[in-house]
Amino acid sequence: MHLNFSSFKQAFNPKNISFSLLIRWFIAILLSGTIIGSISALFLYILEEVTELRISHTYLLYVLPLGGFLIGLLYHYYGKEANQGNNLIISEYHTPSKTIPFRMFPLVLLGTWVTHLFGGSAGREGTAVQMGGTIADQLNKYLHLGAEARKTILLMGVSAGFASVFGTPIAGIFFAFELMLLRNFKLNSLLPVILTAYISHYTCIAWGIHHTIYTVDIPISHTITTLLKCGVIGVVFGLTAYLFILFLQKWGKLFTTTITYPPLRPFIGALLFILLIHTIGNESYLGLGVPTIVDSFTIQMNWEVFILKIVFTTLILGAGFKGGEVTPLFFIGATLGSYLSLYVGLPISLMAALGFVAVFAGATKTPLACTFMGIELFGIEYAILLAVVCFVAYFTSGKQSIYSEQFKNKNKIIDLKLK
Repeated sequence: MHLNFSSFKQAFNPKNISFSLLIRWFIAILLSGTIIGSISALFLYILEEVTELRISHTYLLYVLPLGGFLIGLLYHYYGKEANQGNNLIISEYHTPSKTIPFRMFPLVLLGTWVTHLFGGSAGREGTAVQMGGTIADQLNKYLHLGAEARKTILLMGVSAGFASVFGTPIAGIFFAFELMLLRNFKLNSLLPVILTAYISHYTCIAWGIHHTIYTVDIPISHTITTLLKCGVIGVVFGLTAYLFILFLQKWGKLFTTTITYPPLRPFIGALLFILLIHTIGNESYLGLGVPTIVDSFTIQMNWEVFILKIVFTTLILGAGFKGGEVTPLFFIGATLGSYLSLYVGLPISLMAALGFVAVFAGATKTPLACTFMGIELFGIEYAILLAVVCFVAYFTSGKQSIYSEQFKNKNKIIDLKLK
């Protein structure tokens, strides 16, 4: 992490701050927070409506191939750079070339709604990050904050999108910085990112959006034995995150190498998905899977639940459907933790909570964000245990991430320094 203290002092030196620039930053923060928070509210509202519609009309699952073909057509003929998704935002942060295309915003929004309307196993974080990054970057074009400010603008967008969609502003702040591997980080980015995340979060709530509540009301003692158990299960969660990344890469490579016409990839993927769902005869793997996540805090899950969610989610996303990986990672971690509670000797709700954030930490390489997400969702009394499982999962999940550009850009930066 590169902390530029001199630029921090310069940025907050009254002699170096023009009134015009100050006003433009104020407008950027306020507009980014309120617009992203409002669009997140709309996104979540419609996402809930299409999910209810799909549950009420089970035949919609059979339209998934056509929905996938539609998404494939839109991204193939109109997507262009937007096809890169979250990776485009990461790449633009490290090696800026041009403004994030506005088309990314409506495409990912529509793609996610279509995926969930027809039962695809996907998440919503990808939509949040792309939506937030695109909107914030568009504002920079009109407010003329300058090329140096663009990194801060992108961080603002990512944090605001994450904070408003998940209801966790502190985690959103850390997620934005960790997503970029804490590189090229200047301290004068902190205040705008913090303010935007909180404005977006409370704007979303003001629209009447209610986030899922997960309850862990178990008194726990921080004994050496408990900490060691957390360390061991952290390894299991980390290996599970590695397995998810591996499956995601394998499915993506399979569809890319065997199907030359991109719109057919989600079409074929959906057919295979439907076949597998019918084979197991269980529709709880469709969509976000929030009811199963909630149940895992009180009911011990079977061993195959988390494995099947890995298969279904990586298949859908590898085929080209939209949404994201994070909520399925919550599902995978919570159900795995719930299952392991029988053998570890820790309460089911606590194990589900630890898995909820740890698998996410390992797959995205964001242990700080996941620790704080756990604190925001489950309570500060579990902070030490949450930190242990998140960091152990981070260190044992390999050097890759669900966001391929994270470590590609790290290598680019190292190469530039060597030269």
